[in-house]
Amino acid sequence: MSATPRSLFAESLTARAFAEFGDVVEARGSSGLINSGTTRQFGDLAGIDVASEGGRPCVSIYRATPYPLPLPIRMLERHPLGSQLFMPLSGERFLVVVAPAAAVPDRAAVRAFVTDGHQGVNYRRGTWHHPLIALAGTGEFLVIDRSGPGSNCDEFQFDDAGLELQRPG
Repeated sequence: MSATPRSLFAESLTARAFAEFGDVVEARGSSGLINSGTTRQFGDLAGIDVASEGGRPCVSIYRATPYPLPLPIRMLERHPLGSQLFMPLSGERFLVVVAPAAAVPDRAAVRAFVTDGHQGVNYRRGTWHHPLIALAGTGEFLVIDRSGPGSNCDEFQFDDAGLELQRPG
């Protein structure tokens, strides 16, 4: 007999709250003006980590359609050989479900975040996360990932749907 799933509510994404899992990518702080003063640079926003075992950066665009919510969280994945960055291209809010890096994800430590549409995330190598969760309509995302030799995606299936992600307010 399966227990009642624990409701998982998304909190606002902040750099401080997300620090254990990776970087929040957003135009904050400033490295100053460049290009004869016509461009404000927001630099060094994420620790891209893809060189392990001969990897190289791979830049892609993903087009994601929303899952129906509430969403049972049955699976998480991680990338042991590199980081993975998701940045919305058209101001799409999206949901982020993560658990700390470990041999297997700890169900009790799973957290959820909702972006503000101008934030991206860069998952640290080994951070457990749910695949991309678009929130409202189809969204396009710039993704910086690792390409190269080696197995860079582990999946973990929970025995049941003990977590259920709720629609954020």
